[in-house]
Amino acid sequence: MNSSSSCAQSRSLSSPVPAAVAVAVTIVSWASAFPFIRIGLQGLTPLHLAAARFATAAILVAAWLAYRRPRLPTRRDALRFAGCGFFGIAIYNALLNTGEKTVAPGAASFIVNSLPIFTALFATIFLGERFNRWAWLGSIFSFAGIGVIASGQPGGLIPGAGASLILLAAVCSAAFIVMQRRLIPVYGPLACTAYTILAGALLLAPWLPGAVSELTTASARTIQAVVVLGVFPAALGYATWAYALGHFGAARASNFLYLTPAVATVLSIALTGDEVRATTVTGGIMTIAGVAYVAWRGRR
Repeated sequence: MNSSSSCAQSRSLSSPVPAAVAVAVTIVSWASAFPFIRIGLQGLTPLHLAAARFATAAILVAAWLAYRRPRLPTRRDALRFAGCGFFGIAIYNALLNTGEKTVAPGAASFIVNSLPIFTALFATIFLGERFNRWAWLGSIFSFAGIGVIASGQPGGLIPGAGASLILLAAVCSAAFIVMQRRLIPVYGPLACTAYTILAGALLLAPWLPGAVSELTTASARTIQAVVVLGVFPAALGYATWAYALGHFGAARASNFLYLTPAVATVLSIALTGDEVRATTVTGGIMTIAGVAYVAWRGRR
């Protein structure tokens, strides 16, 4: 199916209001991951939280796959999806969850928002895409912002500190995005997401028994966090994102995602009582500005 024609058809059949709602649901869903991870960590270890979250998501994904019956991956592509699940689900969430034990959810969201920089770098190295001097300038400014954010968190960017682990999580997510690029034209974005979530859930399965054991004594708030993380950021967010892409196109829709760290910060204040530091605000603005500059000038 031709992607340009399908997007054009989707834009002609969808109205701006549902598409705007889809964008809003996507942003809130993805932003909610950061405070709910912090809540989930009150009763689960980082790996157990990741295993429980994606076991929940895998149930929804398996139901969708059974209903829609998308094209099954070839053996070679199945290995690629395994790689996507390893970097984009298992390692990413292990690092992010561990990092959020000490880093505030709002600060974590701004650090993760640097992943487009790493995606562009990997695309330059492995896919031959352009990354000019303006991109390097924007990247340096963005990384300086991350340094400002980290300076207000325990351990700063010292290897092994929370902020450094979250930055490494962003690198892993960028690697996953680049790996997935060649799979999306073949299988479509939703099927690719579904196969990646299943692969990640399987890789995290060894920690699932421990998660179940901890959940038997966990508070209702912790259990709620696991369900929310499995349903909204993992499943619903990607479904509404696909709808938004069909209406707005990739370039316009991606611009809305710059709002995600701000929404995550507001949700963190409301749900966890997170105190937003001046270093988080200043560094967050620098990080987003650098990422936006790379998107605007860096790859022309």
